[in-house]
Amino acid sequence: MKANIAATALRTIQLEAQSISGLAPFINETFEKAIATIHASKGRLVISGIGKSAIVAQKIVATLNSTGTPALFMHAADAIHGDLGMVQDEDVVMIISKSGESPEIKVLVPLIRNFGNALIGMVGNRESFLAKESDILLDTTVEQEACPNNLAPTSSTTAQMVMGDVIAVCLMELNGFNGRDFAKYHPGGNLGKRLYLRVGDLSKANEVPQVAINASLKEVIVEITQKRLGLTAVLTQEGQLQGIITDGDLRRMLEKSSSIDQITAADILSPNPKTITPDTLAVEALELMRKNDISALLVVEDQRYLGVLHLHDLVREGIV
Repeated sequence: MKANIAATALRTIQLEAQSISGLAPFINETFEKAIATIHASKGRLVISGIGKSAIVAQKIVATLNSTGTPALFMHAADAIHGDLGMVQDEDVVMIISKSGESPEIKVLVPLIRNFGNALIGMVGNRESFLAKESDILLDTTVEQEACPNNLAPTSSTTAQMVMGDVIAVCLMELNGFNGRDFAKYHPGGNLGKRLYLRVGDLSKANEVPQVAINASLKEVIVEITQKRLGLTAVLTQEGQLQGIITDGDLRRMLEKSSSIDQITAADILSPNPKTITPDTLAVEALELMRKNDISALLVVEDQRYLGVLHLHDLVREGIV
């Protein structure tokens, strides 16, 4: 029984993988025309379908919207009962269907044609009604569904999904869509934070521990204790950053010194501390911490000490 389950799973994976690799010959001049048409449009890409293809259409719309191409989902059944009003003059319409012969599709296509919108058909049957009526055909024909009965949409919906991703990525390239753009459309969640959250956004909420270079040991301990970040910056009389003192520095000093009465910050500090600017991405700060095996960075701008970024700040925001 277990062997049969594994064999079925592997067969499914193989068939679906074949449906993806089988798309390669369809990336041709017609495909390039479809991408150019969408890219040149001053409107949106309205994507429609029925059944499983409608679900694929919704996913493609979500991907396009999040990567800089305005898109809208229109269910084929709802379209012929009023939702067709969402299609504007400058929109491009794409209809997804495996058979290209669904009754709703046959009603919808002539209506779109009458509107005068460019019509792209993503279809798995080159001889179908949708294929013949489309201005541009995106071929997603598959040899076989992964379903044992070759009926349930499996390989075909995989091919549609991948073709949608291909369209989105091509448009991203044409639009010059970059990481900053992605962050603009994904401000929520950990992914968005990794793309837009900066050091200054986190450090400004922290205390700013600092002592003068001639501060006594007691003053250093009090400052570290009160500010509760496990460290303090050491500044010259002119306010220039001279070094850093951490809890570890204090412990090592106490282990080595028999007399501590005359010890000042200058005797304990570690010079040349790792610093970072407030406009640096928080994720870059994390990489700097990992590279140097440290848990905090001093925030400095134009040689002015501004505060501390701690590893705990990054953990709290889900950057780690």
